[in-house]
Amino acid sequence: MKRIWLSFVRGYIGLGMFFYFRRIHVNNIENVPKNKPVLVLSNHQNALLDALLIAIKCGRFSYFLTRAGVFNKPFVAKILKSLQMLPVYRIRDGWGNLANNNAIFATCSKLLNNNACIVIFPEGNHSLKRTVRPLSKGFTRIIMETFEENPALDLQLLPVGLNFKHADKFPDSTSIYFGKPIAANTYVSENKNESVIKLKTKIQSEIAELTTHIPKDNYDSDLNRLHSLDVDFLKPKAVNNCLNSGFEDCESKKPDSNFRFFKNVFKILLIIAFILPVLVWKYVAKPKIKEIEFLSTFRFAVVVTLAPLWLIVVFATITFTLGWQLAFGYFIASLCIALLAVKL
Repeated sequence: MKRIWLSFVRGYIGLGMFFYFRRIHVNNIENVPKNKPVLVLSNHQNALLDALLIAIKCGRFSYFLTRAGVFNKPFVAKILKSLQMLPVYRIRDGWGNLANNNAIFATCSKLLNNNACIVIFPEGNHSLKRTVRPLSKGFTRIIMETFEENPALDLQLLPVGLNFKHADKFPDSTSIYFGKPIAANTYVSENKNESVIKLKTKIQSEIAELTTHIPKDNYDSDLNRLHSLDVDFLKPKAVNNCLNSGFEDCESKKPDSNFRFFKNVFKILLIIAFILPVLVWKYVAKPKIKEIEFLSTFRFAVVVTLAPLWLIVVFATITFTLGWQLAFGYFIASLCIALLAVKL
């Protein structure tokens, strides 16, 4: 029953992402181990959308370590736990709550010993900045405890790079790069401190190759230079090469399609077709968002909840007043408008 529920949710979210993103490029999916315990370690830019993208595209039913603050309401907590999300506590959640992580890390070790796949964002927080921030040591603790329980476990570490064209805008495009799996036991020794340093250094280096990594020293000026060169942020290897060459070896992205007029027309039609969800987003939901990193997450939530409800209500209304033929025509037309507005 649990697998059926997870398959339904994954299918529904995947459909929502099809209508939300212009393009989703998945690279090196063959690198994801199929029958081994895996820690997926990814950069973290776009709040919950990061987790959803990995959940939909990695090919495995994964568990996710999620900040404990979102589990505060019992009903929400029940839903999140049914989706295999595990709360992890940070200092901002109170020193007294940090001890709760002991049970969570023990659960992670148990899951990995059962060949599970666990997703962690080791930066510990999210930011739209195009850089890989210093990693926290939480994921190394899970690795150490897992090997203490089962030293012979073939635990794989899978670095992932998430890349967004314009993370706060709609529609956006994204690219996911799955790195080569790393055998965790090759970085673990009896010297725990040394092992932690090696693991953090290796994983940060691997993630930094799978997403754009602009060093913090000249971040703003380097980012502006990349924008002026019109690089393609969906191709991190090329962007990083541009940075490392001192902006000598840089590739400009291909120009957008020549359908700008039609894009604008279909965007207007999209607003008309989904007027109520658009108004709720613009005047109710969006003004309450305090962190820009959550902008796309809540916009996506409106897309997968209010938009379908609006379609159903209007479909039912037209059916009872004008007949099912017109209602069906409206339904198909609305989907076509949505697709053309997003995909052009």
